[in-house]
Amino acid sequence: MTLVLLPPSEGKAVGLRGRPLDLDALSFPQLTAVREQVLDALVDASAGPDALAVLGAPKGAAERVAANVDLRQAPTLRAAELYTGVLYDALDLGSLDGPGTRRAARRVVVVSALFGALRPGDRVPSYRLSMDVDLPGVGPLAAAWRPALDQVLPGAAGRGVVVDLRSSAYVAAWRPSGDLAERTVAVHVVRDGPGGRTAVSHMAKHTRGLVARHLLASGADPRTPDDLVDALAPAFVASIDEPRPGRPRRLEVVEPT
Repeated sequence: MTLVLLPPSEGKAVGLRGRPLDLDALSFPQLTAVREQVLDALVDASAGPDALAVLGAPKGAAERVAANVDLRQAPTLRAAELYTGVLYDALDLGSLDGPGTRRAARRVVVVSALFGALRPGDRVPSYRLSMDVDLPGVGPLAAAWRPALDQVLPGAAGRGVVVDLRSSAYVAAWRPSGDLAERTVAVHVVRDGPGGRTAVSHMAKHTRGLVARHLLASGADPRTPDDLVDALAPAFVASIDEPRPGRPRRLEVVEPT
């Protein structure tokens, strides 16, 4: 079964009502101890006078950082509703049909700085925290999450292909190894032009969201990284590099015009 790894979004919806956070109810219960540690440290850091500097947040995020103090009591949303922005607008989980929604529940994992890994149905509050933060009491978050994620994400991948749509900060929190690395495909968005292909920056998120949506809506379940190119062919121009022992493959997807 294909595993689709997503980054979170900086922008998040805010729940107006809903039951409070229950860490024991989240997917991947093996992560609960680290979740507790990171949550406590985030609440403490957010209450400090230097909270914005510690969390690397701009002044415009002051209200969201202050709200971190009440995360344990705040209303929760399903992760499928929480994350917003360019990638999630293109993915549009809420508009998938029944089979697509069920595929998303089984195949999608969001890698989170606060919760480690989430399924779309997991209920969590809106929060402000990025994976590149060095959180007092925890340390650099990518390093803190790495051993815990290595316990759960290989099992979530099983024997299938891993389609990695994460940004670099979240890739640092978990890198597959061995045979699993060879079944992992890192998606890079490029633009065709007169001088050849060039990387796409901000709008790459939009294309990554479309790629994830296509895989969930179509029901495609590629057995190998090379099969992924064929699975995307009806909707995208894509190419993949040659396999290398113990290394993820690089899939280039041409930005749709």
